[in-house]
Amino acid sequence: MDERRDPVERAAGNSMDLYDIATWEERTSVDGLAVALYRLLVASSKAIVIGLALIILIGIGGLSAITDPQIGALTLLSALPALGLAAYVYTTDVTENEPISLMVVTFLLGVLTATFAAIANSLLSNAGQVIASEFNLALGFVGSVIFFYLVVGPVEETVKLLAVRLYAYSNSKFNAVVDGAVYGAMAGLGFATIENALYITRNLAESGLDLGVASAPAIIGAGGTITAVRALAGPGHVIYSAIAGYYLGLAKFNRENFGPIVVKGLILAALVHATYNSTVGIGSGIIASVTGIGGVGAFLLYVIIYDGIFGLYLIRKIQRYSNAYHEAHDQGPSAAAFGPEQTEFED
Repeated sequence: MDERRDPVERAAGNSMDLYDIATWEERTSVDGLAVALYRLLVASSKAIVIGLALIILIGIGGLSAITDPQIGALTLLSALPALGLAAYVYTTDVTENEPISLMVVTFLLGVLTATFAAIANSLLSNAGQVIASEFNLALGFVGSVIFFYLVVGPVEETVKLLAVRLYAYSNSKFNAVVDGAVYGAMAGLGFATIENALYITRNLAESGLDLGVASAPAIIGAGGTITAVRALAGPGHVIYSAIAGYYLGLAKFNRENFGPIVVKGLILAALVHATYNSTVGIGSGIIASVTGIGGVGAFLLYVIIYDGIFGLYLIRKIQRYSNAYHEAHDQGPSAAAFGPEQTEFED
C-alpha cells in the first residue's frame, strides 16, 4: 500500500536502487547476521515463555494428571465434553483440515499458558473486593463480579490466545480466518484440561483421602462429583477461546487493523466468560427454585442454556464464513491461490 511506503520509494518506483536508503533487504553479511539474530531473539522469547510456563506448571502441581493414573482418568473424563466440542469446531473448517501435529502442540501450549492465568488470578484475587470497597459498593458478590470482569475473563482469554500465537499462528497452515477458531478451540481444550486436573486434585486433597494408599474405586468415588462439575465447565472455555481465535484469524488477514480486531475478539470472549462466572450461581438457583431440580441438575441445565446460546453464536459465525467461502469459490478463483501475508513476527 502506498501510504506504507517512503516518499522516495513512491516517487522512484523501480527505477532506482534504494537499498539502505529507503528500502531494505538482506544483501550483506551484516544483514544476514541481523536477520539471524532477530530470528534467534524471536525463537528465544517463545522458548523462555514456554519454559517459564512449564516451571510454573510443575510448581503448582499441574503434572498430577500425568503422574497419578487415577487423577488422570478423572481428568480425562472431565475433558470429554470439551474435547467433543473442539472436535466439532475442527470439522466445521470448510477450507482444509488442520494438521493434527499443530492441533496437539496448540493443546499442549494451552495447558502451559494456563499457568500464567493461575498465577495472575491468585495474585489479584482480592482486586474486586478492593475496588468495591473504594467505591463504597457491597462486598462479596459485587467484588466477585468485578474480579470476574477485570481479571478472570481478560486474563484467561489472553493466555489462551497466547497459546495460539506462540506457534500455530505463524505456521503456513494457518491460512484462513476460520483456522483461528479451530486453534482457539484447541487452546481452550488445553486450558480446560489442566484447570480440571487442578480442581480435581485440590478437591481430593481437601477430602482427606490419602492418594498414596487409597484404592482406585475410592479415588474415583470421592472425585466423581467434582469431575462431573468440571466436565460441564470445560465446553465454555472452548467456546470463549474459539470466538477470540476467530478474530485472531480475522486480524491475520487484515493487518492494517490487526490490534483493534484482536482486542475486539478478546473483549467478546472475556465478556461472555465473565458473565458466565457471574451468573452461574444465580442462574442455577433460579432454575432450582422454578423447576425443583437441585444440585448438579440445575447447574447442568443452566450450563446447557448458556453454552447453547453462545455456542450457537460461534457456529453461526463459522457458518457465515463457510457460506462466503462457497459463494466466493463459485464466482472466482480458488482462495488457495492467495497465501497469507507474512508478518514481522513470523519465521
